[in-house]
Amino acid sequence: MRSSNPVFSRRGFSRDNGYAGFNTAPQAGYAQGNPYAQNPYAQNPYAQQGVGAPPQAPATTDRMTMDDVVVRSAITLGTVAVGAVLAWALLPVTATSYGLAVGSAIVAFVLAMVQNFKRTPSPALILGYAAFEGVFLGVISEMYNSRWSGAPFQAVLGTMAVSAATLLVYKAGWIRVTARYARIGMAIAMAFLVVMAVNLLLVVFGVAEDGGLRSFGPLGALVGIIAVVLGAFFLTLDFKQIEDGIAYGAPRNESWLAAFGLTVTLVWIYLEMLRLVAIFTNND
Repeated sequence: MRSSNPVFSRRGFSRDNGYAGFNTAPQAGYAQGNPYAQNPYAQNPYAQQGVGAPPQAPATTDRMTMDDVVVRSAITLGTVAVGAVLAWALLPVTATSYGLAVGSAIVAFVLAMVQNFKRTPSPALILGYAAFEGVFLGVISEMYNSRWSGAPFQAVLGTMAVSAATLLVYKAGWIRVTARYARIGMAIAMAFLVVMAVNLLLVVFGVAEDGGLRSFGPLGALVGIIAVVLGAFFLTLDFKQIEDGIAYGAPRNESWLAAFGLTVTLVWIYLEMLRLVAIFTNND
């Protein structure tokens, strides 16, 4: 499954595994207008083998289920939580711990990118990403809490609220994940990332002051709200891909990619919620 975070390119389920990857032409039997119309789950992977029916065992075992996704997601998010709690408890708020947080974030990013370009899911890479991401979140959360008491707890509640609301809207059918929906959302996300990259460069070179678009003022709040909405958008794509993977018989190990994608998105939303809480409670 593709990573949910727009920092990463959104890939499909692992390529070259007999079920996976996105082809360039739509497959028969899949709904018109679906952004995943190229998904080979839409066709019988045994259809071109020249046999009347696939072997019985592959047809009934080793297929991804919702339970698989839930369990792997719980493991991955639990690893993030454990890393965050340990970092919060063991690392004081100092310049050294801030440097450690940046280093952990870089390692987590590298591990995520390696997994993002692998053809098959690697639980070791995914859990390694979760552990280092947890250390980063723990240090950053402690820093925010030292200035804005209770901000991390409120950010967790906000992340849960956004995720629950997105799932409710998705399951109720109020949002239809179509090709047009995905294209427009991805275009907005890429434009957002380009603007944020330019803003970062302007801040680094002293052209923009106080964080520029990422300041702790009204403009920063608006940008943060847009980022949270984009996170919710990527959640809907993740939900759709999980549904499609289960419906068309994705291999069970693909549930690790589902967990990876959901974790990246939830981390994205949490960080943005943390900033928003700080902005709305900022009395300076």
